Amino acid sequence: MEPGTYTLLVSLPEAATIEFGAAGPRDLEPGWYAYTGSAFGAGGLKRVTRHRELAAGERDARHWHADYLLGHDGSALEAVYVTEREDAECETARALSDAASAVSGLGASDCDCPSHLAFASERTLLESSLVARHDRALD
Repeated sequence: MEPGTYTLLVSLPEAATIEFGAAGPRDLEPGWYAYTGSAFGAGGLKRVTRHRELAAGERDARHWHADYLLGHDGSALEAVYVTEREDAECETARALSDAASAVSGLGASDCDCPSHLAFASERTLLESSLVARHDRALD
């Protein structure tokens, strides 16, 4: 698959405390979460397939902060947005945090962004930014 940038749109219908590995626990409100990452290594955007498998309960290993949210019993992966061959990870994460609220210290361990996980109480607050920032949504 092509390399690129992706954003996972995740619903969390009830409040939850989720342990994010070494980043520790976070108390998350019910609502919508957008996690932005990039996939420029071997396999490219095939990483999204791995995230989908984890969200569906077909995998257990958690490697990225998004995996802890996706692996939580109450969460659901609702949509995936991608931009192929472009590293827009930090730009997209910052735009989402401006449109919503950043969940501090998650998904940004290899850059100076405050977070790559954004929260909004309403799906539309995140989705409008996602449509503007990414080339397309994956099926």
